[in-house]
Amino acid sequence: MRGSEEKKRPETWTLRSLLSLVMVAILVVVSATLVGLDYRRARNAAIANAEANMGAFVDRLVDRLGMLSGDTSALVSLVASVANAFLLPPPERMNDKVAVLREGIIRSPHIDGVYVGYPSGAFFHVVDLRSAAWRMALDAPRGATLAVRSMERDDQGKRLDRVLFLDASGLQFAERRVPPAGYDPRMRPWYRAAVNGKAPMAIGPYEMATTNKLGMTISQAHRGNPKIVIGADVVLDTITDFLSRERLTDDSVSLVLDAVGRPIIHSDPVAMKRILATKDSTAPVAVPETDPLVESIRRNPPTPGKVSFVDVGDRTYLVMVTALQSAVLLSGHRIVVAAPLDELMAAANETLVQGLAVSGSVVVLAVLFSLVLAHLITKSLNQLTASANRLQDLDFTTPIDVPSHVTEISTLNGAMNRARDAIFTFALYVPRELVRKGIESGQFTGRAGWRQEVTALFTDIYDFTAISEHHSPEAVVAMLSEYFDIFSEVVAAHDGTIIQFLGDSVFAMWNAPVADPRHAEHACRCALAVEERLAAFNAKQREKGLPEFRTRFGIHTGPAVVGSVGAKERLQYTAMGDTVNVASRLEGMNKDYGTTILASGAVVAQCGDVIAFRPLGLAQAKGRAGALEIYEVLAAAAIAEQQAGEQTGTAA
Repeated sequence: MRGSEEKKRPETWTLRSLLSLVMVAILVVVSATLVGLDYRRARNAAIANAEANMGAFVDRLVDRLGMLSGDTSALVSLVASVANAFLLPPPERMNDKVAVLREGIIRSPHIDGVYVGYPSGAFFHVVDLRSAAWRMALDAPRGATLAVRSMERDDQGKRLDRVLFLDASGLQFAERRVPPAGYDPRMRPWYRAAVNGKAPMAIGPYEMATTNKLGMTISQAHRGNPKIVIGADVVLDTITDFLSRERLTDDSVSLVLDAVGRPIIHSDPVAMKRILATKDSTAPVAVPETDPLVESIRRNPPTPGKVSFVDVGDRTYLVMVTALQSAVLLSGHRIVVAAPLDELMAAANETLVQGLAVSGSVVVLAVLFSLVLAHLITKSLNQLTASANRLQDLDFTTPIDVPSHVTEISTLNGAMNRARDAIFTFALYVPRELVRKGIESGQFTGRAGWRQEVTALFTDIYDFTAISEHHSPEAVVAMLSEYFDIFSEVVAAHDGTIIQFLGDSVFAMWNAPVADPRHAEHACRCALAVEERLAAFNAKQREKGLPEFRTRFGIHTGPAVVGSVGAKERLQYTAMGDTVNVASRLEGMNKDYGTTILASGAVVAQCGDVIAFRPLGLAQAKGRAGALEIYEVLAAAAIAEQQAGEQTGTAA
């Protein structure tokens, strides 16, 4: 029989046979080093190329902003410096005003309109009707290419708002009066920023009220009267289109941050729509939710003008942040260009793959062989480790079955199964929770004891001798087992530890082996909870025609010697001293007072504010010289207060 069992055992190898894989590993390391060097060179070249492209991108963006700023600033400065016709509010010298602004708008298609605000509240505005939004808003007649909006005063000083329409040759061919809009240029940001100043000022970006496009305003006070301010709206479509079109990779992004680091222009059209949807036409735009890329840059600011690596979620980006200093528009803002490193490294990765393919052809068989062996060993060891962890937690529900062709692992599997069986048998006689808590607290270190304050609880079943006399031992054991299950569950739920089952009695303890600052309270709550569970237990007993288990409890708090005591070959974790004896005596004194749960004054001193007690006076515990102040444990304080309130209401 033994011979047949040995034949059935799987073929095994020793761990020494695995040392042959070292040669394969050396070969892999050498090949990987060579491939890695090639990849590093390709990676550095890709990063350097990306940095150069990002710098060129920023330069082109600055050039575009400079072009927009230059054309618009030149027109505004011309009007503010030499166009004296604008010193007079409308309707004075309307033709001269229109002639100057019409020429500037025709030459600069990015200008949405040019306007002049006066200290009297008068307003003059030339609008380019190439914008469909403006044509619809003003209900422009067919053939109109420019509209002139004016807000002025008539001879009687009444407000007069009107719109003039000009054809392609600049001739006026229609006029329409409109109801006063209540618009006051003196209250607008572009007027306030430039009034009484000398240099041109840039306002925005913001969403234009009529066209719903992203734009900015360049404004400047008139040299002849600094309270007259000339402004021009610049449409930033060319900038947003440039950011969206000029991408280093498919998922790269570019955006403009304002002075406080908020995104105001974004290359992603969806993000740009969110930006435009969050603010009105007079407020700076800002994305409604936090941009992960911006937050990463804010936490770890890159060196200006240099590329840096920034982690955003599970991707790494190559980022360059550059200040925009050369243009009036967006001056003082920052341009951010970011490209995913994995996309930038596509060419380098392709080189890496090719190198790995060439090198892999030499070692592929050896690598595959080593991977198979490593998988088998790792899988078996992981399973054994998991089994060992379950044994440490005293979990015996999962069997240990790790078949392996490696002799040492197969032998270890058999040894762990024998250890599992031994520990499982041992755990039936020692409380698992006590062992677990003792190991966690470090108190199971041999024969030793120390003084410690504990709360001890003793229980006993009333008239258990008579119950045992009238029922078979098998029936008594079955009833006690279910009875003890209740104690085991409730004591554990209240952070206590059952030290011993003594016949029909239970000895439980709190604050050892694991510290519990509310040990007296938890012991009282545990006794009350067991009493509730026993009510249901006894109801089932009555239904079955079996005797009820009326249980008495004794609880006392005080110092005790706690630790492991016994012989060299047999130890028991317990507590000894007057505290334990008093708890046992209190349990027995329930017979004299007709009570169920008795506690000492030491218990009341610790939890009298959360547990309701009924004082019973002084009593003499058997074997103790001094009198003992005893109390009946009634209920949790909240329940007791409710009952007291009901009694007060009835008396009233």
